[in-house]
Amino acid sequence: MIKISKIAMGLSVAALSLGACTENFEELNTRPDALVADNLDIGLLGNAFANAQARAMYLAPGGGTSGFQIAQSLFGDLYSQYFATTQVNFDSDRHTQVGGWSNSAWNYYYGQAAPVIQFVEEFTEANELPVENAIIKVWKVAGYHRITDYWGPIIYSNFGNGETSVAYDTQEEIYKDFFVTLDEAVAVLKQNTGKSAFVGHDQIYGGSVDKWLTFANTLRLRLAMRVRFVEPALAKSEAEKAVADGVMETNADGAQIQTTVNSRNPYWIITNWGEYRMSALMESVMVGYDDPRTGVFFSETVNYQNTGEGMPHKGLRNGLSREELGTPNLNDLHSDMGTIFLNEGRGGSAAGEPWRVLSAAEAQFLLAEGAVEGWAMGGTAQEFYEKGITLSLTEPRIAADAGTIAAYINSNNTPSDVSYSFKPEWNIAASSNIPVAFMTGGTKEQQLEQIGTQKWIAIYPDGWEAWAELRRTNYPKPYPRLNSDNEFVPADVVMPRLVFVQGEYSNNSEAVLAAEKFPELVGGNLNSTKLWWDAKSDD
Repeated sequence: MIKISKIAMGLSVAALSLGACTENFEELNTRPDALVADNLDIGLLGNAFANAQARAMYLAPGGGTSGFQIAQSLFGDLYSQYFATTQVNFDSDRHTQVGGWSNSAWNYYYGQAAPVIQFVEEFTEANELPVENAIIKVWKVAGYHRITDYWGPIIYSNFGNGETSVAYDTQEEIYKDFFVTLDEAVAVLKQNTGKSAFVGHDQIYGGSVDKWLTFANTLRLRLAMRVRFVEPALAKSEAEKAVADGVMETNADGAQIQTTVNSRNPYWIITNWGEYRMSALMESVMVGYDDPRTGVFFSETVNYQNTGEGMPHKGLRNGLSREELGTPNLNDLHSDMGTIFLNEGRGGSAAGEPWRVLSAAEAQFLLAEGAVEGWAMGGTAQEFYEKGITLSLTEPRIAADAGTIAAYINSNNTPSDVSYSFKPEWNIAASSNIPVAFMTGGTKEQQLEQIGTQKWIAIYPDGWEAWAELRRTNYPKPYPRLNSDNEFVPADVVMPRLVFVQGEYSNNSEAVLAAEKFPELVGGNLNSTKLWWDAKSDD
């Protein structure tokens, strides 16, 4: 008989189906509707796992976009400087943490993703399903690291404890537990290579244990590099462990959630709302580099399509005031996302691009960074750097030919200045003169800037991850915003974090007030306080 311990997570059996929704989940961790099942149909487990995959990335089954828009488009996408908003009422581009939005982003994860992740983890442990348990442990790390990279201290080890006060963990504790959790999962996956799990439900790898093992190792590499400036010895050890066990080498290794007409890429819908456009930094880097990905990532401006005048790809400054956002034709004057992200009526597909979780290209740039540091990565920084570019340019969404790839890798093009004929006061010079071609004779920091810049391009449009890496490395060198409405975060600073959400002060006040006093929040619970891992010297 299928067994399950008395798991009470504010769930119902219906909530485990792919189309389920828990939008009204308001009091986290209070267990109002305990799920107790002694003979739960094991077939439900696969649905729960698929649900966990989607919701951890804020991809609502059924194609809903509100969670994704609030959590990523209105924060990470803008703070990473992939996009700038054109919507008058979107103040987050001026470093304002809109409380209702961040509260909803927090509640979405803890109301919809975390409970299902926990259910699958506890169910597979109780029923002695070690492979399935290992896979959900890996996915748990993939989901939670995104959340802690927004807020820093979060509810983690105590989630689902059934208490009305749920203690937070420090980010240091969380990250170090990530590595332990990955150790446990990888050990099991190594013992079961060639096998499958969650077949018919795994939206990323179709259940392949081998692929999940490679993903786990590459995720370890990402997290190892994240802590490089705060725990360099730990970072080196974990990165070298990941390499020894095998990280992503080909595009076929990449992790992406497949989209369908019933589960579309959220940009498929969001792009119809006309709320943001290509950023000025994107223009400076991609147009300056004459990057072959530019026309795939971004559409030509409406004005250029209509008249053939001006630049085909144009970016907008971040941080426009409400008054500046009233400038006529901002959407027509600047580039929307590329056709691959649009719906059929705008030249796209019926489902949109697959959602990329982690790519082989990113893995190579992480290896390149480690190689610059002198770690045992198995190659040189230049080799990994050029392989990362090659993998990015040969992804199905780009499919560049060998000649195009070679020309780009050897290019001495540099980022360009950005100018506005209708608003010259917005003009800004390029923030860097770093070329594409690897600077074999360059300084260590110049090489790291090249690696960070190319990684930023390659992982587009994952603004969640890009914002984390921009904070960690400061590459590509960001542009200052035109305005900041946040008294603690100046316009020329990358937004360091989100503060704890108001709902926690209502529902979990004892715990969140205790978290405010964590030593790693030395600057207080402010947007200006850097995360634990955000420790690169300003020198």
